[in-house]
Amino acid sequence: MKRLALVTGAAGDIGRAISARLAPDHDLVVMTDRNLAAVQLAADALGAVALQMDVTDPESCTRAAADCAALGQVATLVNNAGGVQAASLQSTSAADWQADRALNLDAPFYVFRAFEAQLKATHGAVVNIASVNGFGVYGHPAYAAAKAGMIHLTRLIAVEYGRFGIRANAVAPGTVRTQAWEARAAQNPDVFAEAAAHYPLGRIVAPQDVAEAVGFLASPLAAAITGICLPVDCGLTAGVPALARTFTQSADY
Repeated sequence: MKRLALVTGAAGDIGRAISARLAPDHDLVVMTDRNLAAVQLAADALGAVALQMDVTDPESCTRAAADCAALGQVATLVNNAGGVQAASLQSTSAADWQADRALNLDAPFYVFRAFEAQLKATHGAVVNIASVNGFGVYGHPAYAAAKAGMIHLTRLIAVEYGRFGIRANAVAPGTVRTQAWEARAAQNPDVFAEAAAHYPLGRIVAPQDVAEAVGFLASPLAAAITGICLPVDCGLTAGVPALARTFTQSADY
């Protein structure tokens, strides 16, 4: 039986990087997205299988699981699909809140339950793509609250499903230059340089950085690791050099 890796939101930059990283470790990678044309193009480039799936629709998730079962069994599930609506709490409508919750918290639950049986059969790994927004306040409150929920969902899976051999972990990226950032970059061409100034490593995250973390957590190298959230954030959540410099008045920061 073929061991599959399934990546949601796979038409985007991070989804494509994760799919490419998982390909050597699996018999087949299944790339899913709501936009079938876009994910088909990405899958063709990687020699993967493309599936249309709306992660916010439980029935769509169930159909995708059946399609995968015809190909093999999912051994690695990556909940990568995500998105954001309003920038501040004051500007967040009820519809914004519900949309961010549906995509960033409800959807990972739906997808996991749809593939639960296959993950039990393979003693599989779940990797949820969360965000540093799940740890602190960096704007986009509904998205942030949903990502915090996703991190706890990861722990819930790890604790309850560990007896089936399923491991569940999360990755929390910092700023990643993706297509989703292009509108902000168009408004402010210096946005990435300004963001990088807050990071101890002096740079922002690349999609490949996220993919390598996923590859590790999905691999036998992480066989004893479950229930954790790994920041891939160039040090952002460890501290901000400019603040340390202000507080200490030391040029060493």
